[in-house]
Amino acid sequence: MGEILLIRHGETTWSASHRHTSYTDLELTPDGERQAKALGVMLAGRRFVRVLSSPRQRALRTAHLAGLHVDAADPDLAEWNYGEYEGITTADIHEDHPHWNLWTDGSPGGELPAQVGERLDRVLARVAPLLDRGNVAVVGHGHSLRVLGARWIGLPPSAGGLLRLDTTTVSVLGHEHGRRVIQRWNQPAPPPPASAPDRAARH
Repeated sequence: MGEILLIRHGETTWSASHRHTSYTDLELTPDGERQAKALGVMLAGRRFVRVLSSPRQRALRTAHLAGLHVDAADPDLAEWNYGEYEGITTADIHEDHPHWNLWTDGSPGGELPAQVGERLDRVLARVAPLLDRGNVAVVGHGHSLRVLGARWIGLPPSAGGLLRLDTTTVSVLGHEHGRRVIQRWNQPAPPPPASAPDRAARH
């Protein structure tokens, strides 16, 4: 039985500043590009029967730099639609709405948790039958992949709030004794090779 590898895209300027990023189609930062290339080391030797990606360029670029050939850009893998909160940090939102919680409240003008869950359930329904043939890679975004992880093990979309997921990480979904399990979560890419040491004095 194969595994599902969840790959979160590399750093963007908005992810670095913790701004909610859904439909805004940002490029990777230079650090994000380096991180994405480092993913190739983690994925070396892996074979995939299917590689799916969010249609956003930050996900597609991450897949390319990691050496993956994307078979399809799947709209259901797009990030949670934050509606009026696009581009805003949680800290800023809490100044006016101190009790707001994305995982239970959703976003005004955007998606509710159940709607995101429905999208990711569709992804799982398409992917799960492929595991009889081998591994599947899914390249996407922080919040939507957290929902996917929660739904894989039968938890509600809101449980994704308990699964922190950083940029340029790999998580693995699989089976144990016939049950769906999370085998690994939020594993970072290895650091890039060290450059030549700087012999200048540092203070």
